Amino acid sequence: MTHPVVPKIIELASPLAEDLNLELVDAVFQTNKTPPILRIDVRNPTADTSLENCEQMSHILEEKLDLAQIIPGAYVLEISSPGISRTLSTDREFIAFKGFAVTVKTFAAYKGKKQWQGRLQQRDETAVHLNQKGKAIAIPRELIAKVQLDDNS
Repeated sequence: MTHPVVPKIIELASPLAEDLNLELVDAVFQTNKTPPILRIDVRNPTADTSLENCEQMSHILEEKLDLAQIIPGAYVLEISSPGISRTLSTDREFIAFKGFAVTVKTFAAYKGKKQWQGRLQQRDETAVHLNQKGKAIAIPRELIAKVQLDDNS
């Protein structure tokens, strides 16, 4: 389950990333660590994400988070690139990775399974569509916990 501060962090961080010509891909706040860890994944859509990209985002976001006081107490801020084996979340990613092998994990069992693998066909308003060896599968979006590129296929 997403930590309640994550939507506020995304709202604050997304425009900062855009100002640096980056895309915010994911945000996770791990409160089970001491101190808690806020991990932000950014991607440079025009080139490989560099260490410099991550450093720039870290400096600007750290300053804004401190001013906004969204997170009480001490925490560690990590800015990283999601790499190739990553979660798909934006419409652009679902279009760009059409035909790629993916793993879909669901919150609850769908047709007796909580994990599906296949070739990504599309994502629409109601479902993520996969091709499993010629068989079409439509997994309802409201059940989907994660869609991730599958580097094993």
